[in-house]
Amino acid sequence: MSEQEEQKKNVWNTYTDEDKEQVQSLADGYREFLSTCKTERESVTEAIRMAEAAGYVELRQATRGGRRLVAGDKVYAVGMKKTLALFNIGTAPLEQGLTILGAHIDTCRLDLKQHPLYEDGGMAYLDTHYYGGIKKYQWVTLPLALHGVVVKKDGTVLDIVIGEDDNDPVFCVTDLLVHLAQEQMEKKAAKVIEGDKLDVLAGTLPLAGEEKEAVKAGILKLLKDKYSIEEDDFMSAELTLVPAGRAREMGLDRSMILAYGQDDRVCAYTSLVAMLATDKTARTACCLLVDKEEIGSVGATGMQSRFFENELAELLSALGQYSELTLRRCLANSKMLSSDVSSGYDALYASAFDKKNVAYLGGGMVFNKFTGARGKSGSNDANAEYLGEIRSIMDKHQVRFQTAELGRVDLGGGGTIAYIMSLYGMQVIDSGVAVLSMHAPWEVTSKVDLYETKKGYMAFLAEA
Repeated sequence: MSEQEEQKKNVWNTYTDEDKEQVQSLADGYREFLSTCKTERESVTEAIRMAEAAGYVELRQATRGGRRLVAGDKVYAVGMKKTLALFNIGTAPLEQGLTILGAHIDTCRLDLKQHPLYEDGGMAYLDTHYYGGIKKYQWVTLPLALHGVVVKKDGTVLDIVIGEDDNDPVFCVTDLLVHLAQEQMEKKAAKVIEGDKLDVLAGTLPLAGEEKEAVKAGILKLLKDKYSIEEDDFMSAELTLVPAGRAREMGLDRSMILAYGQDDRVCAYTSLVAMLATDKTARTACCLLVDKEEIGSVGATGMQSRFFENELAELLSALGQYSELTLRRCLANSKMLSSDVSSGYDALYASAFDKKNVAYLGGGMVFNKFTGARGKSGSNDANAEYLGEIRSIMDKHQVRFQTAELGRVDLGGGGTIAYIMSLYGMQVIDSGVAVLSMHAPWEVTSKVDLYETKKGYMAFLAEA
């Protein structure tokens, strides 16, 4: 059997009972993470909790009073509560580079606008603007939960989660009944539901004594009485609507996970767990959890910002190794796994894939030499030498992996943060977990791929 054929074998068949117990344990923790962390802020908060439990200390706190960092120190830095960098200081000088796991923690959703609440036809709605690449028709008639923060003028921050508890109300985007949908059904899928029709039904109960916009007035009174939120407070809020409900085991055999936001929290979680399980290293290890990938990695919390570069400069200073040249050499000599998902083969849509070059659920960790679109446009396209090194590391640690593309040639494509980090001259390749129904409100992954990816990330941190 060729190496390629060996890679395609279902990994479940290679596991002992002990392996399967470890798979289940990791999957249980992952499902809990997905169920409670549905925004970047929530993901960062939970990641910090886990990191501190594993001995990590905030970078400024660790260097307070001019203390120098030394090999074995574990520190983290936070950017605007939406992005996080973890560092495990190795014995080698940072000039020799880092080993980096980089994943994004933002995911597709519906964001409330700054003036969202309005009334029409005796019903109160919340006006939204969708975030990321979605099929808009998938978001109608789903139970939705409201997550986010409201920041008052005095700086008070109100954390909001409505719709996750069984006793909470939920929200939804309504759809046109099929009996009246003849014209709608003739539209192309991209136009069946327009972006400005993704407003959320929020209430129908009028406030007693009000004649004009009484339902809106009722919602405003409820917000003020229960949550201390005034209408103007929406201007300084970040509130988002996401599918309500917990991550679930999927299939009669419970071999898969069905959940919201697995792109890219499946790679963020496995990267984080691998990082926290890594002890002493020669090269300094880094785990990056970043924001805004779904809209181009822009903004102060996206990978295109200077957050990582700035924190690396602070780290070099705290080690007594800083110079501009050392910083540049550190970045250029680093090696990275851009931890992001790949498309999984779906037999119902077989024509979208090249079966020889696609990831299969149950096939293990996935490596994408390139992503991009059409003629590899916008792709990092990793060097063959780096792929050879990665293969050697995975084989040494008995990590089951497969190689793939994002679909058949000229059909579509996608991107990750790999091309941004490659600008520093470091070696980067995309790696992660195969996903079915990517960018849908509910996505599917295999437990075994989750486990092998965590193993692969640990092997990379230990050996690269």
